[in-house]
Amino acid sequence: MIDVYLERSPAALKVPIMLEECGIPYRMIHVSVSKGAQHRKEFREISPNGKVPAIVDHQPSMGGPPLPVFESAAIILYLAERSGQFLSAEPRKRLEVIQWLFWQAAGLSPMSGQAVHFTRYAPPEAQPYGLLRYRNEVNRLYGVLNQQLGKNEFICGEYSIADIASYTWTVAAEHLQQNLDDFPNLKRWREAIARRPAVVRAYERAQAELQPPQFTDQEMRENLFGHTAASLGLI
Repeated sequence: MIDVYLERSPAALKVPIMLEECGIPYRMIHVSVSKGAQHRKEFREISPNGKVPAIVDHQPSMGGPPLPVFESAAIILYLAERSGQFLSAEPRKRLEVIQWLFWQAAGLSPMSGQAVHFTRYAPPEAQPYGLLRYRNEVNRLYGVLNQQLGKNEFICGEYSIADIASYTWTVAAEHLQQNLDDFPNLKRWREAIARRPAVVRAYERAQAELQPPQFTDQEMRENLFGHTAASLGLI
C-alpha cells in the first residue's frame, strides 16, 4: 500500500494517475495547503520542501522500512521503476522519456504554476509583467509540446511517464488563457489521455475523496506565499 499526500492541484494529480495506470493500491491523504497543513513538522518529515505531492511506500521494492518520496517527477520515476511500466528499458528510449520528464519538471509545471499565481493572487500592480512573462512562456512550452506531438502519438512514441507528468497542466489550459485550437496536436493528445480509464478513475477518486479547498484569498496568501527560511523555522 502507498499513502499519497496531495491536494486538488495539477501537480499533485499526476501521482494518482500513475498509480491507477500501474494498478498499485494506494490511499489518498488530503493535505490542505490553504490551511497550512504542508508546514507541519510531521509532513515535512515526508516532504522536506513542504509541498504536495508526496508518498510513503509501505512495501518498497528494495525492501526495508517505509520509504517516503517527494517531488512529483521523482515519485513518478520511482513508480515506473517499481512497477516496470511506462519507462522503456532500452537506453535511448529511456533517456528520451527522462528528458521530457525533466522538461515538464523544469518548465511546464513551474511556469504554469506561476501563470496561475499572477492570474489569481498577485497584487494589481504586479500583474501586467507577470502575466505577460508567464502566459507567454506557457504558450511557448505548449508550442514545443505541440511540435513534438506532431511527430508521435504520444510524447516519446509510446505512452509513458512523460505523458502522465505533462498532461495535468494541459487540463488547466483554459485557466491559463491558452487556446488549444492553436495547438491541434496537443489538443488531440490531451483528449486521448482524458479518455484513458485510469485517468478517469484518478480524477473521480480525487473528486470523491479530497475535500474541496475552503479558504479566503488572504488565508491562502498567508499559507502559500511570502514565507522565508526563518518564518518556517528552517534556520
